[in-house]
Amino acid sequence: MLRFLFQGISKMKNQSFWSLHSLKNFYIATLVAWLIWVLFLDNNNIRIVLSNRMKMKDLEKERAILQGKIKEVKKERNEVFGNPKMLEKWAREKFMMRRPNEEVYVIVDENNQPVESKKAE
Repeated sequence: MLRFLFQGISKMKNQSFWSLHSLKNFYIATLVAWLIWVLFLDNNNIRIVLSNRMKMKDLEKERAILQGKIKEVKKERNEVFGNPKMLEKWAREKFMMRRPNEEVYVIVDENNQPVESKKAE
């Protein structure tokens, strides 16, 4: 009888060990499956997230450049529209406008580009 009791205890120990071990394996397997799903199989997987971050950095750089250009244009606009003589100068330079009975000569380079535009850039 004592032998039967020891065998029962040893079975219980082994059984609880295996049940905890299998339970741990279940949680580990579930965690691994979830990580594989999230990192590789999901619509927002790691590759897409990283590419979106790179695009975001590029767009932020472009935004900063464009904001600088906007500031320059606003400054030029305020200078031009505040003074009638500057408005006339700006219209003549940018749009090659002229007065009646006036001749306008534009000097171009070998690429057929106005020479003044190269100085401005």
